[in-house]
Amino acid sequence: MAFMFLRESVRTYRERDPAARSGIEVLLCYPGLHAQMWHRLAHPLWKAGFKLPARLVAHFSRFLTGVEIHPAARLGRRLVIDHGMGVVIGETAEIGDDVYIYHQVTLGGTSSLTGKRHPTVGNNVIIGAGAKVLGDILIGEGARIGANAVVTQPVTAGTTVVGVPARPVDRSRPRPAFDAYGTPCEALVDPLLRDLESLRAELTALESRVERVLRQPAAE
Repeated sequence: MAFMFLRESVRTYRERDPAARSGIEVLLCYPGLHAQMWHRLAHPLWKAGFKLPARLVAHFSRFLTGVEIHPAARLGRRLVIDHGMGVVIGETAEIGDDVYIYHQVTLGGTSSLTGKRHPTVGNNVIIGAGAKVLGDILIGEGARIGANAVVTQPVTAGTTVVGVPARPVDRSRPRPAFDAYGTPCEALVDPLLRDLESLRAELTALESRVERVLRQPAAE
C-alpha cells in the first residue's frame, strides 16, 4: 500500500508540476510529498488512540517540511502540496482526491468547540497561495480559490472565488482546466466591480443631462 501511494504520488507531482524533471527528484526534494508521507504514519497512530505519538510525528514533520498537518486530518489521493512552506491543515479538515494546494494555505477552524470545525474540500479543487479557508464549510468539486482569498462561506462546485472576503467571479472558459494558483489567466469579471462600473456610467450620464438642463435659457 505504501509503495502504491508513493508511486501514484510521484507520478501525480510529475504530471502537474513542470519543474519536476524526474521521479527521484520528486521523492527527494518535494516537502509537500514528505509531509504526506509522515502523515501516513501519524494518521493511523491517531486513529489507534496513540494521540501523543501521533502529534509528535506531526510535529517532527512540521519541523522538517514546513507543512503542518494535524494527524486527525483526512487526505485524499493524488494530493499535491506545491512548495508547501506555511501550509496548515487543521484537525477536522477533509480533503478529496486530486486537490492542488499551494504554499501558505490555511484550512483552519473558527470555533474553539470540539467537533467538526474545519473545511471539507471536494475533489479537483485548487487553492491558491496564501488563501485562508476557514470554518466548517464545503468547497465544492472543481472549485478554484484564488491566491490570498479569505473564504468563510461554502463555495459551490465549479466556482472560482477571489478577494477578501472571497466572492465568485465570472469566467468564460469551460471546465476542466488547471488554473495555476487558483486564478485563471484569462480576464476575470468581478460582479461587484461590474455593478460599480454600471453605476458610474449611469452617474456620468445623469451629470451630463443635468448640465444640459442648466445650460438651457430660463423660461420667461
